[in-house]
This record gives sequence, C-alpha cells and structure tokens, in this order.
Amino acid sequence: MKKRMELYMAVLLLVAVCLLSKEGAVLVSSMRAAEEKPCIVVDAGHGGDDPGKIGIHGELEKDINLAIAKKVKARLEKENITVILTRETDESLDKGESGSKKVADMRNRCRLIDEAKPLFTISVHQNSYTEESISGAQCFYFGQSEEGRKIAGIMQESLRSHLDTENKREAKANESYYLLKKTAYPTVIVECGFLSNSEEAAKLSTGEYQEAVAEAIADGILDCLGNETVDTEEAGLSNETADTEKQKTKQH
Repeated sequence: MKKRMELYMAVLLLVAVCLLSKEGAVLVSSMRAAEEKPCIVVDAGHGGDDPGKIGIHGELEKDINLAIAKKVKARLEKENITVILTRETDESLDKGESGSKKVADMRNRCRLIDEAKPLFTISVHQNSYTEESISGAQCFYFGQSEEGRKIAGIMQESLRSHLDTENKREAKANESYYLLKKTAYPTVIVECGFLSNSEEAAKLSTGEYQEAVAEAIADGILDCLGNETVDTEEAGLSNETADTEKQKTKQH
C-alpha cells in the first residue's frame, strides 16, 4: 500500500512538473513574440536652418546625416525591426516655438524618442576638427548609462570592422550632449567621420560610402539585439540618473 501511494505521488509530481514546464514554455514564447519586432529610433542630426558641420569641400552635415539615417532604416526594416526617424526631410524640429531654435529642436527630438519608447536610439552625426589629419568614426554615450556604454561599444566595433580596421578610436562617455542626457532611453551618438578631413569628407559625400556606413550602423544595431545587450524592462530607466536641471554645456 505504501509503495502504491509513493508511486501515485511520483506520478502526480511528474504531471505537475510537465504542466509547469509547458506553462513556462508558453510564457517564454509569448515574451519572444512580443519582442519579435523591436523599435529603434534613428535620429538624423541637425536639419533646416541648422546645417551642422560644414565640410572641407562644402559638404553639409545635415544632408549626409539624413541620407545615412534613411539607409539604416531601409536595412533594418528588412529584418522586421520597427524604425522611427526623428526627421525624414530637411527640416528643423523647433516647430516654430519661441526662444532658442536649437533648444526647441533638441527638446522635440527628446520628446519624439520618449514617445516612441524604443529599445535605444542611434543619433547620426559627422565630426569636425581644426586639424585636417584627424579622421575616424567614433561613438558617444551618456556616462551614467550602463546600457548606453554596452551599445556604444558594440557600435564602435561594427564601425571599425566595416569601415576602417585601423581606426583605434574607442566609444567614449560624454556628460554634456543634450540628447544623451535628456532621453529616458539609452542613446548613442555615432560620429561617422570627420568632414574636416579631405579624404573622409569626399567619401561621406558618396552614396556608396553612405551605404557602407549605414550597413555598419545597422549591423551594429543587429549585434546589440542579438547579444541581448538591451534589457527591455530596464532600458527606459537607464538615464534617470541624469540631472535634468544641469546646465546645458553643449547641444549637439
């Protein structure tokens, strides 16, 4: 009788384990289904009356940023990823608000990002320096965002492997860029190259090289998603440590 009861309990335990396992599998499946089409924001810096950096040959940063951002969007959408562009035309996002147009533009970019609730944001920019010899793509992240640091590191490696294996630059923390510190979701600024460098500026002006840059950015984003770099439950909290009243020392 005792052995029969023990056998009966063992069978019940096995059935319970099977049911729990099935329930767990359904839950995991549901979570994966919810994450099948993640949302990424791609921000094309500057626009409208704000040209951004002006290249050594007269290139306008705003135009290059938008061209690359659109190519990134097209590439990611083929991977079933929702991509939201902060702008799709040559326009400022100041919306005609009073006060500083630059501040209004940046404030509205942050609002668009927060409303989209993306896993993270990639902001496309071009760099410039007083010495023409300086070149190379580089990523920047908010220093208090661990998620941002991870994403920037992966993006930097993707840019290096796709565009220039001799590029020794590393992803760098920054506490002053408005977009980095004012968004509730991890944001990384990608400076694709230096418009003050004659060779790099010439390349960045061509559709072929813009396509290569877009592929590097898109592959970096896919690497971030594939490596589960972003914690979808905590991503929106990454920048909450930012001091929202801090003086805006630089508005990129």
